[in-house]
This record gives sequence, C-alpha cells and structure tokens, in this order.
Amino acid sequence: MIDTETTPMITPYEVVEHVFCPRFTYFEKALMIPQHEEQRYKVQAGRAVHERRTTENRDYLRSKIGAVDKEIAVYLASPKLRVRGVVDEVLTLADGTMAPLDYKYTPYREQAFKTHQVQVALYGLLIREVYGRPVTRGYVAYVRDGSRLVEVEIDARLEATALRLVDEVFDVLNTGRIPRRTPDRAKCVDCCYKNICV
Repeated sequence: MIDTETTPMITPYEVVEHVFCPRFTYFEKALMIPQHEEQRYKVQAGRAVHERRTTENRDYLRSKIGAVDKEIAVYLASPKLRVRGVVDEVLTLADGTMAPLDYKYTPYREQAFKTHQVQVALYGLLIREVYGRPVTRGYVAYVRDGSRLVEVEIDARLEATALRLVDEVFDVLNTGRIPRRTPDRAKCVDCCYKNICV
C-alpha cells in the first residue's frame, strides 16, 4: 500500500497558484520561500469563511441542486493523481452522482474563474477515485457579497487541463527550472514575490 503522507503530492490550491502565475510554484515550492499568507487580508478572510462554513448550517442541504447528503471538510488523497487536499463539501446528489463544493471569498461572477474550475475539477477527480462514484459537476459558492452558487461542468477537457497543470507543477519541482511568469502584469501588483521576480 502506498503511504499518502510520504508520496509526493500537491494540493488543488497549489495548482490554482500555478495557474495564477507559474512562478508561485517556483518561489514557494522549489525555492521554499514562504508567501507569508498570514499577512494578507484576503487570505485570512477566506480562511475565516471556510472555518465558519464548517460549523454553521451543518445540516443544510442544497435541495435546489439535488443534494441529498453532504460531508464537510473532507480530506482526500490520491497517489495516482499525485493530489491531496481538503474539499469544503462533498455532495451526494439525487441522480447518484457526487460533486465537490468549494467556498470562495471572491466577488461573484456569472462564470467560475478558470482557477476555480481547475480546483473543482481536481476535487472531482479525487472524489471519483476515493468514493468510486461518478462526478460530472462541481460547485463554487462565492460568499464575499452574500452567497451565489455557480455550477462547473467537469468534462473530459477540464479534467485533462487539470491533470496537465499537475504535471506542470511537478515539472517545476523536479527540474528546478524557473517557469515563465504570467503575461498578465496586473497580477504582479499584489504579488508577495514581486521584489524577487525578475
């Protein structure tokens, strides 16, 4: 049996950071330079939301989307996928499928951010492997300005994208090569690594 604590694995959140800018992976995971997230308001506010959601309305089921059961703050790990993490909610739906639900302290948009779609897809792949049940969709709850739920279709294309990104992260970790930075320089303004990223 493979030990999920010693097998090299990454989290969906680390993949999200990689999507935001591949140099996050390089600075934080290859060079081991901490982000000091404890100093960032949005990160702390997001963590507070996650903590609150694990205690509030524990029995509430989202019947409008067909949820018949849920588990809260579920740790999932897959050496095969090389991914592990804690999904906010694992939903069992009336049609026999399961779905991840992730809370985000981000303003609502009509469509889930690409980073959030990838994160939901990775949680979906973990749920499928661990529970052995079909996963065809996931959900992102945007809770910054109230609570709005966005459905994400987890199709073969999104899954392939998510797995390719996992490969990219491991490529940076295994080779130690610095990747290209994001082409969107607006992301650099609030980046914790902007003073050392050249």
